[in-house]
Amino acid sequence: MPYKSTLETRIAKKVTRAITEYNLIENGDRVMVGLSGGKDSWALLNILDVLRRRAPITFSLVAVTVDSGYDGYRHDLIANTCESRGWEYRIEHTGIGDVMDDLLDGATPCSLCARLRRGVLYRLAQEVGATKIALGHHLDDFVETLLLNLFFAGSLKAMPARLVSDNGEHVVVRPLVYVSEAEARAYAKAEALPIIGCCCPACGDLSLQRQRVKRLIAELEVEHPEVKNSMIRALANVAGRHLLDTRINPLPDLREAALGEGVAPLRIVRR
Repeated sequence: MPYKSTLETRIAKKVTRAITEYNLIENGDRVMVGLSGGKDSWALLNILDVLRRRAPITFSLVAVTVDSGYDGYRHDLIANTCESRGWEYRIEHTGIGDVMDDLLDGATPCSLCARLRRGVLYRLAQEVGATKIALGHHLDDFVETLLLNLFFAGSLKAMPARLVSDNGEHVVVRPLVYVSEAEARAYAKAEALPIIGCCCPACGDLSLQRQRVKRLIAELEVEHPEVKNSMIRALANVAGRHLLDTRINPLPDLREAALGEGVAPLRIVRR
């Protein structure tokens, strides 16, 4: 069965590469796709369904939507689309939006909201019998997270393509790691998938740090079009010996080394 377009061919190749390199989907897996209704999660669900029908292995898909409870969220469009395309789905209605309003009083706590939603996804994964949880984070998310942590959190990290939860019970995979945001957007549009906003009042706020980093990368791309691809390669090409983290590069015991050579150890005099 041929792919529908050159865009679908390109995305399928990138997702297949990610699945192969990071062992994201295995024979017999039941993959639960976190479906928010945004362009990324729609693109992920659609391309995994395309690959499912072509793959040399057998796996199944189930889409799960976590409704945070904000007014105006069109979960009905998600349900109708999944039904019309024969995709198994489940929508979980929650009060996460009310909890966020009570806890943070007008702040923009995207990370806390994400953790609450992740907890719901873990519970639902057990209920639907999923062996993998697939999320729609794309290449841009990876490089933006890298810069966010570097600039504002004082840590050198992004996110893994495959993550085992702390309790070892869940495996989270990100098959769009090599797919750009622009490609995901174009693919969702080409497939006539309804793009649905989460209706969170903080969504799209250009004062958020992530949006600032997004603008920075866009500016860099004007002069260096391959900057995002270079950054994603860097995440798989870490030169640990050239970092300052002593957990990676333990310092020698200078006192023992000095005594072994018959040299008096350095004394630090405090004044």
